[in-house]
Amino acid sequence: MPPSPSVSRPVPRGLSRTGPVLFSYGFRPFFLGGALWAIAAMTLWIAAISGHLTLAEEYGAANWHAHEMLFGFASAVLAGFLLTAVPNWTGRLPVSGWPLGGLFALWCAGRIALLASDMLGVAVAAAVDALFLPALLAICTREVVAGRKWKDLKVLGGLLALSLANALYHVAAIDGEHSYMAIRLAVSAYVVLVMIVGGRILPSFTRNWLNKVGRTDFPVPYNRFDMTAILVGTAALGVWAVRPDHPATAFVGLAAAALHCIRLHRWRGWTTAREPILVILHIAYLFVPLGLFSIALSALGYLEERSVLHLLSVGAIACMMLAVMTRASLGHTGRALIASKLTVASYAALILCALVRPLAELLPDMAPAFYAASGLLWIAAFGLYGLEYAPILARKRRAPV
Repeated sequence: MPPSPSVSRPVPRGLSRTGPVLFSYGFRPFFLGGALWAIAAMTLWIAAISGHLTLAEEYGAANWHAHEMLFGFASAVLAGFLLTAVPNWTGRLPVSGWPLGGLFALWCAGRIALLASDMLGVAVAAAVDALFLPALLAICTREVVAGRKWKDLKVLGGLLALSLANALYHVAAIDGEHSYMAIRLAVSAYVVLVMIVGGRILPSFTRNWLNKVGRTDFPVPYNRFDMTAILVGTAALGVWAVRPDHPATAFVGLAAAALHCIRLHRWRGWTTAREPILVILHIAYLFVPLGLFSIALSALGYLEERSVLHLLSVGAIACMMLAVMTRASLGHTGRALIASKLTVASYAALILCALVRPLAELLPDMAPAFYAASGLLWIAAFGLYGLEYAPILARKRRAPV
């Protein structure tokens, strides 16, 4: 995770020296746990829809699948990012050791409770799961307020929206319903976070790399245009969350898509073509305007909402998460920021997953093949990440390179 440009002093590393290495920094358990759960949850879902097992019958198998992608896997990666980035932004010590282990155990408890919802009861399982995001919000709020980094409160707004969306989703599931509005709210919150954080890391990392290789055609620094693009994008996502089929949603979605295309162009991603670990960040952000454009198409009746959800959730959210996971796993353990062949293969698998899944709606006769392909590509992407990075996350930090 990158330090904020306004923070110059380094944050102490390796604070927890007596406990397991895995709990020495937030990205370690949550990136690894998120990746492993991405594989396990998708495998369970494939087994369920193919008739090989029953899955969370009272909660609803489809409800469980959607929940565990957005509030299980994705919330773990978000936690790993925030618990690593917030100390860099505030200059305060990161959460580590047994407090970090306790927060990770709370996330694990949510996964177990929902799997066992038929035994525990849906309400009890939902209550257990609903504890994690507010706990993460409380920790991050404490750090931001103590560090007096008021500009970072907008990131916490996204985390608050996710907590509310999770609660709304559980309420609907308890009533035996599937809340598409809660899903749209959660997806919107993640995409807004991608807009905000992407505006920090993409131009910064791109500029640093161009400077390193002796080039001066740097990205345009953050200015009022970026603020306008974020505000219009947030408005488009907000309208979509509430009224996905309204004509205003199409208008604002198209405007937001155009602004974010221009924003991405200003970051000059094509100049990083020789550096896959940078290119993937730009490709992941490309799914933001693509997703906004798909929102407009859906509002006009040209695209199914499920295609919009998968373009945004897999393309913009999961691809950005995988890009950040690989970079942070290398950088924060003292390794060179170079994507290996396995890492590049994981990027390719997830990009294909994002593009293949919507084809099921466009070509319904081939839908089963596209469903299977997208599921296997998802498992491959995070399986490759786990294969390469699990040993890195569980080992001590190397000396700086």
